[in-house]
Amino acid sequence: MDYYGSMTFSPRRSRLAAAAFLALLALAAEAQPGMPAPAEPTSPAPIIKPAAPPATPSAPTTPAATQPEPGADSQGKVSALTAELFYEILMGELTTRSGDPGSGYALVLDAARRTKDGKLFQRAVEIALQARSGDAALTAAQAWKETLPDSREARRFELQILIALNRIGETAEPLRAELAATPQIERPFLMAVIARNYGRATDKKLAASVVEQGLRDELASPATGGTAWATVGKLRLAAGDNAGALEAAQKGQELDPSSDGPAVLALELMDPAQPLAEPIVKRYLAGPKALPEIRIGYARVLVEGRRFDEATAELESLTAARPELPEPWLLLGSLQAQGRKDAAAEASLKRFLELVKAVPDAEARGRSQTQAYLLLSQLSERRKDFATAEQWLARIDNTDDLVVAQTRRAALLARQGKLPQARELVRGLPERNADDKKAKLMAEVQLLRDAKQYQSAYDLLAQASLASPEDTDLVYDRAMVAEKLNRLDEMERLLRRIIELKPDSQNAYNALGYSFADRKIRLEEARTLIQKAVQLAPEDPFIADSLGWVEFRLGNIDEAVRILEAAYKRRPDPEIAAHLGEVLWARGQRDRAVTIWKEASLVDAENETLQETLKRLRVRL
Repeated sequence: MDYYGSMTFSPRRSRLAAAAFLALLALAAEAQPGMPAPAEPTSPAPIIKPAAPPATPSAPTTPAATQPEPGADSQGKVSALTAELFYEILMGELTTRSGDPGSGYALVLDAARRTKDGKLFQRAVEIALQARSGDAALTAAQAWKETLPDSREARRFELQILIALNRIGETAEPLRAELAATPQIERPFLMAVIARNYGRATDKKLAASVVEQGLRDELASPATGGTAWATVGKLRLAAGDNAGALEAAQKGQELDPSSDGPAVLALELMDPAQPLAEPIVKRYLAGPKALPEIRIGYARVLVEGRRFDEATAELESLTAARPELPEPWLLLGSLQAQGRKDAAAEASLKRFLELVKAVPDAEARGRSQTQAYLLLSQLSERRKDFATAEQWLARIDNTDDLVVAQTRRAALLARQGKLPQARELVRGLPERNADDKKAKLMAEVQLLRDAKQYQSAYDLLAQASLASPEDTDLVYDRAMVAEKLNRLDEMERLLRRIIELKPDSQNAYNALGYSFADRKIRLEEARTLIQKAVQLAPEDPFIADSLGWVEFRLGNIDEAVRILEAAYKRRPDPEIAAHLGEVLWARGQRDRAVTIWKEASLVDAENETLQETLKRLRVRL
């Protein structure tokens, strides 16, 4: 049921109403001899359908349907007064259509009051809205409610118009009345509508307060408390009251632990700065009625926080419990590929492709299949099976995804030593907008970086930065290429520029601090910079790797081992392995160091940091 749906005029209804008008006017002509028959309208007239007397005593009762209209006798014959009313209605419609909605509105509203007909009141509201007169629409809706106090439609129109006019403080009473009239089974849907509509209010704090007043009874009931508190919490969150939103999620879960509303709200609140949100999600997921969609959402939040092992565990649990769901297999395969568990990733992705065939939404199916094809192509490329990698790319037939597929083809060509052809392929991609243009640039830069043609990559980025000097993505990539060219002063200048433009850029703090630590200079400053990055992204294993490395450079070997062991456990990446192995080597734990390096070489034997470390320490695996 659409409680607050569109109030715009329906052409289809108006065409039906035109025929009704002709019939009614014909009856009126019979009541007044000598009146000519009306000409057929040249365009559809809006719906005006007078109520008829009930056919039987058991017919549905509404104020308009249970009483004969003024001027109609017990047999329903149209009298002169009824004809007069119909002419008034007709004149209101004609006046509205001729460009004078104010006069038309007044005529239709007068007729509505005289007939007590809900359809006419609704039409008066529609005319006012079409004329963009919110106050007039509200007057009509309130007159409708006063005339027909039992009409839910009247209350709904009044409530929505008050919200649209931003008269939020006046909505508490109609909101409570609407809630009282809504069947229990429809309450969850109504709550969602309330959150959406009040969320558009200008004064969001007032909106949250008024809704809380309106939901007073629902907030105290175990049957509705979970959903009601989640509704209040969403509005508090929209008002910037994160603490209040968290409190609402906690209260909602206390009343109804199985309600999904508080858990969804807690997912939105999950952040290192809000540690009490995650336990709400975990308690919900531990229950027997937990929805798989919320577990998937939790896994996504964990990935965003770079908590990859925990996200993988959640998805492994879900795929074991619900193996018929396709989406968890795609997410699991993505994480496994990222963690270099290539065999497991390939199995998960192929399982996904089998299951997704049954998804009815062709657009969604196509998008997710493209992700799987790209990942499978990447896995084939890693093992240098370029023919199979190309076969996976060839399966992508969605026009919107062809740019991505061509970019991957270019990378395959470059890996095979065909860099000029790869660059031409990227340059030939279409540019539908500024994002496409930037994507093409970054793809070409990546081709050059992979081929170690750093000067050409730097020149491309420098040229692009002239047009977009405050694009921090371009500045960051330019800094990283400057480091490869050993232009360290330039790298530092560019990274500090990012920090100036975007003070919450953990990557800039981390890169600058790591560059100092790696060169064994300004180590205290390096630690300060990296600690700032840790504050901004406490779960990022690569930033933790930088912190462990600077502690090692400062001589704090035990602390370095502790930090690097934790980072490597979260993300067994070859670069982290290279650093952890070197610290263990320096500590005298050489067998353990060699074991970690061997593990890393199985994942990526060509990793630059790993190879440099082994060469410098003269270690042969």
